[in-house]
Amino acid sequence: MAKAKASYVCSECGEDHPKWQGQCKSCKSWDTLMVFHIGDTKNDQRSSRLKGYAGVTSATRVKLKEVDVSEEPRIRTGIDEFDRVLGGGLVEGSAVIISGNPGAGKSTLLLQALDKLVKNVTVLYASGEESLQQIAMRSSRLKLPNAGEIEMLTETNVNNILDQAKECCCKVLVIDSIQAVYTPDCDSMPGSVTQVRESAGMLTQFAKQTGCAVMIVGHVNKDSSIAGPKTLEHMVDAVLSLEGTSDSRYRMLRSTKNRFGAVSELGCFAMVEDGLREVKNPSAIFLSRPEIPVSGSVVAVLWEGTRPLLVEIQVLTDDGGGGNSRRLTVGMDANRTSMLLAILSRHVGVVTAGTDVYINVVGGLKVTETSTDLATICAFMSSFRDRPLPQDLIVIGELGLSGELRPVPHGPERLKEAAKHGFKTAIVPKSNATKDIPGMKVYGVNTVQEAVDKLEELG
Repeated sequence: MAKAKASYVCSECGEDHPKWQGQCKSCKSWDTLMVFHIGDTKNDQRSSRLKGYAGVTSATRVKLKEVDVSEEPRIRTGIDEFDRVLGGGLVEGSAVIISGNPGAGKSTLLLQALDKLVKNVTVLYASGEESLQQIAMRSSRLKLPNAGEIEMLTETNVNNILDQAKECCCKVLVIDSIQAVYTPDCDSMPGSVTQVRESAGMLTQFAKQTGCAVMIVGHVNKDSSIAGPKTLEHMVDAVLSLEGTSDSRYRMLRSTKNRFGAVSELGCFAMVEDGLREVKNPSAIFLSRPEIPVSGSVVAVLWEGTRPLLVEIQVLTDDGGGGNSRRLTVGMDANRTSMLLAILSRHVGVVTAGTDVYINVVGGLKVTETSTDLATICAFMSSFRDRPLPQDLIVIGELGLSGELRPVPHGPERLKEAAKHGFKTAIVPKSNATKDIPGMKVYGVNTVQEAVDKLEELG
């Protein structure tokens, strides 16, 4: 028997080390190295198991021009917002991770999807965390008409799960969750770096070699990133994150990686008594503004994946009382906010020192793009001078350090979406200004000073 070798893997970044040390040389984290035994015999055992599955053939060389480039066949889940984030549906042979905070609704969403999928394909739900009775009770509460036909399995051994998947010839396999399953070929506890990486590797290999689409539930750690080695995200084809807190009615499904679709695509769901319900028009839930205009409120247009999304930016300014001024942001990067306030002070002459600034993105949405820079500045000026802005005003634009306004992609599409929701005035970078938007007056500006001057005219 070949002697096993030991490698030490960082639980934060997945970096391999030849020997144990207190600090990871890659991510600089302390006490994160865990032992990983590499033995040729065990690897051969795993390879021999996978060779027994249908569709596994020896590797052969082919020329790139001989590869079929036709569009990958999709398996529609029947939930439009879910399919949108996936890029049009599940791709045969793909591996997808769905992560989220406890109670976000990961298992509920997958059970609802399987209820629709089982009408057309064979599906297998392997649960390592809940009993069959618990899943049946959830199915009854959600009133799923076809859930009774779903193949169920309570198992944590990956080898047994794959054997069952092969036996029933399923087209969709759900693993709930990757931290609960294990492979006996590794001498470590379920949930460890070694087990997560090896189990995910076997599941991904099975998906590629059999054409079965595998959906994997992943836990998150305290900073909302997927628990386990970073290599877990590199192994799979798509990584989806279900965002939302227990006290919020809405859940956002966002793709952070997708080899078969747009990255940062957003799907919106409402948590109701009978599960997650699709929100067909997400802009409507972020635009529940008061009828009477208030200061510090401006609407911007984001671009999420393949569609525009209207969102309200709120800013509240207050006297800091002579002490250190506070900068608090919810849904927006705090460092970028500080940069925008510095640009405002330098190029407009508005002194922000000694002023507390609180910024909120309505609806719990997290803004990741820079097209809201100008909207944040306009909302700040409205609150700072206590002058409400017009309710039908839309603001778009990225701000540079020299005070210039940079164009944003998909400008006309953003403005058309705003016009559909009744907005009649827009302040945008000069390069995005267009006269082809019926019923909307578009003002193009070159600098942040010009934008502030235009606000004076409109306010």
